[in-house]
Amino acid sequence: MKPRQCSRTGCQRRSVATLTYVYADSVAVVGPLALRAEPGTYDLCEQHGATVSTPRGWELIRLPLDDADPGPHHDDLLALADAVREVGFTWDAPATAPAAPAGPQPALTRRKGHLGVVADPGDAAR
Repeated sequence: MKPRQCSRTGCQRRSVATLTYVYADSVAVVGPLALRAEPGTYDLCEQHGATVSTPRGWELIRLPLDDADPGPHHDDLLALADAVREVGFTWDAPATAPAAPAGPQPALTRRKGHLGVVADPGDAAR
């Protein structure tokens, strides 16, 4: 697999980190290099990963990088697969069906196409 290049314009260095923005929370995360390039993420070299800044008011989270081998790890994929497998093996008992509401039920009075007009049970008492 060919190493990915830094996403910064004009930079030819090998990427070692991935930058991800979480716009809803105004957070930017710089972490280990993702297994593959994804839309909305940016692969950065060591220099650009260390000097990245965020807009005013945003939080920047830096996750530790693996200095020995900055490339994507097979272990990361296995950990993700194990987590998905664990969730798939859990079983939640189905919720009990809600009890039928007490009192009179509304009755369908007329139909127009796929819509139906339902009488209000409170109107019948008046």
